[in-house]
Amino acid sequence: QVQLVESGGGLVQAGGSLRLSCTASGRTFSEYAMGWFRQAPGKEREFVSAIGLSAGVTYYADSVKDRFTISRDNAENTVYLQLNSLKPEDTAVYYCAASSGGSLNFAYVYQYWGQGTQVTVSS
Repeated sequence: QVQLVESGGGLVQAGGSLRLSCTASGRTFSEYAMGWFRQAPGKEREFVSAIGLSAGVTYYADSVKDRFTISRDNAENTVYLQLNSLKPEDTAVYYCAASSGGSLNFAYVYQYWGQGTQVTVSS
């Protein structure tokens, strides 16, 4: 079992920045690829970003590429998502998730999920 706890969400004006954190406990964090998804009201959960077992492989949705940056610190059992140049359409609950493998842009490959953190971007 892996327990995931997100933090760092909040209310920010358009153009602003936030840094989300997701800290894992339980099984060995370094054995899992990590991903971030988001879900806006009335919409389906969508892929945002993912990072492989090492920090060298990262993936981004086109909508956040060049604005968001994912990173991980295996010593701290934490994955981060830096959100820059935020837009109102980035408003959503952001979830982190852990995967033992597969195509990381698909939610079904993730075995463990956090409870989510709300990001609200005002115009």
